[in-house]
Amino acid sequence: MRKLVTIVALGVILVAASPIEAPAHPAAAAALALGAFATFGLLATAPLWAAPYPVYAYPAPVYEPPAYYAPAPAYAPSLAPAIQREVIYPHGRHVLYGDGVSTAYQWVWVPNAPPPPPPPGAPPGR
Repeated sequence: MRKLVTIVALGVILVAASPIEAPAHPAAAAALALGAFATFGLLATAPLWAAPYPVYAYPAPVYEPPAYYAPAPAYAPSLAPAIQREVIYPHGRHVLYGDGVSTAYQWVWVPNAPPPPPPPGAPPGR
């Protein structure tokens, strides 16, 4: 391989150094210069594009079968999260009215009912 590169490089140098009579027309000179440049480019880069491509060895891909899930049930509208609608105290409770979308939320105080009167004939205070 080294010998081939050396021979090609010497050939390129000899061709480049050889005297070439310049043509009389400037366009012909430009064409000759472009042709010489293309030839030099091909000869100078021949070892690069003529060399075999390196072979890369990669491990075989690991196949994992897709995970299958049970089919989704028929469409059911999502339910709103459960909201605590009552807060209970010893003397009453707060109740939440409304849904927050079509009717605004509103807390309402509901007092406990008064204790019933004592039955007739029972001693007072007990």
